[in-house]
Amino acid sequence: MAESTRYLIANSLIAKIDSSHIYQSSLDIGVYNNLQSFRESLLSIKAWLLVVDLENEQLYSTELFLRELKHILHDAQNVLDEFEYEILRNQVLNANVNSITKVLRFFSTSKQFLFGIKMAKQIKELDQRLYRYKRLNYRYGLRMKRFTSSEYSIPHVIIGREEDKEIIIKLLMHQNPCGDEHQSLSIIPIVGKEGLGKTILAHSVFIDQRIDQLFSCKIWVSFYDDFNIQLVIDKIIQRVPGSLEETQEHKINQLRNKLATQKFLLVLDDVWDEDPLKWDELRNFLSSGMEGSKILVTTRRHSIASMMGTIPSHTLKVLSMEDSCSLFEKIAFQGEEKKFPDLMKFGREIVNKCGGVPLAIISMGRKLFSECEIDDWEFTRDRKLGDFPGDNFILPTLRLSYLHMPSHLKQCFEFFSLYPDDFVFHSSEVASLWAALGLLPSPNKDETLIDVANQCLLKLMSRCFLHNFFNFGTSYYFQVKDLVNALARTIAKYEYHMVNSNVQNVPENVQHLSFAENALLGKFFTPNSVVVRTILFPIEGVGASSEAFLNTCVSRYRYLRILDLSDSTYETLPLSIGKMKHLRFLSLERNRKIKRVPDSICKIYNLQVLNLVGCTKLENLPKGLRNLTSLRQLGITTKEAILPENDIANLKSLEILNIESCENLESLFIEIKLPTLRTLTVTKCETLKSLPLDINHFPRLETLLVDNCGYLELTKGPDDQSSNLRLKAIHLHYLPQLLTLPCWLQESTNTLLSLLIVDCKNFEVLPEWISTLSFLGSFGMINCPKLMFLPNDIHRLTALGYLRIEGCPELCRKCQSQVGEYWPKISDINQIFIDEL
Repeated sequence: MAESTRYLIANSLIAKIDSSHIYQSSLDIGVYNNLQSFRESLLSIKAWLLVVDLENEQLYSTELFLRELKHILHDAQNVLDEFEYEILRNQVLNANVNSITKVLRFFSTSKQFLFGIKMAKQIKELDQRLYRYKRLNYRYGLRMKRFTSSEYSIPHVIIGREEDKEIIIKLLMHQNPCGDEHQSLSIIPIVGKEGLGKTILAHSVFIDQRIDQLFSCKIWVSFYDDFNIQLVIDKIIQRVPGSLEETQEHKINQLRNKLATQKFLLVLDDVWDEDPLKWDELRNFLSSGMEGSKILVTTRRHSIASMMGTIPSHTLKVLSMEDSCSLFEKIAFQGEEKKFPDLMKFGREIVNKCGGVPLAIISMGRKLFSECEIDDWEFTRDRKLGDFPGDNFILPTLRLSYLHMPSHLKQCFEFFSLYPDDFVFHSSEVASLWAALGLLPSPNKDETLIDVANQCLLKLMSRCFLHNFFNFGTSYYFQVKDLVNALARTIAKYEYHMVNSNVQNVPENVQHLSFAENALLGKFFTPNSVVVRTILFPIEGVGASSEAFLNTCVSRYRYLRILDLSDSTYETLPLSIGKMKHLRFLSLERNRKIKRVPDSICKIYNLQVLNLVGCTKLENLPKGLRNLTSLRQLGITTKEAILPENDIANLKSLEILNIESCENLESLFIEIKLPTLRTLTVTKCETLKSLPLDINHFPRLETLLVDNCGYLELTKGPDDQSSNLRLKAIHLHYLPQLLTLPCWLQESTNTLLSLLIVDCKNFEVLPEWISTLSFLGSFGMINCPKLMFLPNDIHRLTALGYLRIEGCPELCRKCQSQVGEYWPKISDINQIFIDEL
């Protein structure tokens, strides 16, 4: 199982303490020794968590105890975040003074001494809390071990799988079960849906004494993430007897030689990745193994089994009713079923609802263990499938997938519990919110947090947690399944809470709050906790209006990372908002009353997202935007005719820029450069006449969305036709001037993934060069009534998987299924949506 989120937080805290800027700062203000002592305590806690996370942390007493540890770790995050804020503040101040007065040390003001005393006190308090916690954990740990080992033990061989086990062992004992004399390495797949016991079956085979006699080397590798070849090789290196050279290259060469003399069994558990190139690479590496070596693969997908296996898959079936009842008795009664003869008649009816799925049966057995009253069993029997919270038998397979996820992915998944069912998410906003809470791993070289967030979304989709997943080249729209959302709320209920009309109370130490209705603010917005990190209004049209609410957010919840005031009705914000040191995400989107935003906002140096889109009465942008050096996303609506371009040019981390409803704006960014900008959206700017699209100014631009700009002349494009743009997604909406696509888009021939043209009433013709967009995956033409033809070579777009044509009467007629003249050219596209005539 992957490490817990507590382990991940402890690890991130240690990494921060070890960072060069905190190391130097701690020396400057005299808290180095305090930090190092706290670091040692964190290392100790980390080691203990590795052991505890192997136990059943869903037990109530365990959960309470570990929750307390999480509170301590979150408090430590707040302290170190304040430390980093002061470092960043001094860097910004130093950058704004001349060279004569500039001081190079991190802390150069008269407040240094006082800040050092404050930090030392807080770090000592954290260290003492961890020390007291460690003293308790030994006693607690022993009790937990007795509890789990005696009361929740599960046999290595799940009841009803004895025959399956013997089949697998016979295949492993057979010298060449695939029947091909030229095939020296046999791969045996075990396939089955979630909860059928693939892993436990493989493990029971793995530890069988007969297998010990067959293979001189056994290796077990579990995959909770991507199919990582290096991980497999490292595991083999650890298990193969004999010392190996230090360098990786020598290790691998020696390992090949050793495998040639070893008959090994390798178990690859829970394989998800369907990339045949990765599998071919690993199989080629392992082909040097001694004849008779075997690989046992467990997977949920028949496609993976067909790709990897050398013999037909062994598919697990559900348990018979007899075996299901035997397993249930084993878990629910722990050998004492004779003492409760009246309970099992209800037990059989409960088992019947489990559908023969072992994990569901075990879950219900655990739920009813220690329940001795007939009324409790009768109540459980009569409840509907969706009525069971927590460990029920409708969510166990989803919970198993969750438990097998990497810890950072678990944290990202839990965040969805703040949203209502059927909510439509956009990947860009999800990425910003995840990043604001520090849920994402650090990006690799040449990656951004957006890239990391998109990878997380794709992994969640591969685990079937997301659906209606639409790819628009550089971003995604998707939903979370209702049952998955129910699981997220169950898991995250003590930290994440969505307030709606069904809520009776808010957990005392809640950290993340969302509100589904305006009327609930006064009733539910006073949790005792002062460590609230998120205030969110996820439903469009639902926002805050109470001054008391705003004042509470700003004054009481000083550890807020996310403050969503979208759809609010405030005319201004308090000046004290500039003291919110921890704030990363601030949205005033669609506030149609606010006239000014205090300049003190520009003192929130950690701010990553500032969204002022839809603030149609905003007279001016706040002064000092250049100080927001951490800003990654900026949304602007203002009455100003000229944007503060010099300030915006100083935002060296800016990746997303949204400009909307700037009614007086005529030109945009004539000279400034934004080297990190990846997404530019310009909407409802009626007076705007031109766009700068020079690659020298925007070398990383990938997404361009232009909407409802009546005077914008796109066909002019950049002055230099060899601008070498590398766009991946172009969406053009409601542009009456647009007759055809501008020629400069040809510069993105080898990069464009998504092209969408919507409500362009005068759009007449698609240029023939459209057919050269070799990577185009999605293409939509909607409400362009004058468009009548497709390019002649449209069939050459072999990567095109999604085509939508609506509101183009003549073109729709020509594209009708089976009968339209264009149908033979587009019929191979996977998803086609054409208006019915």
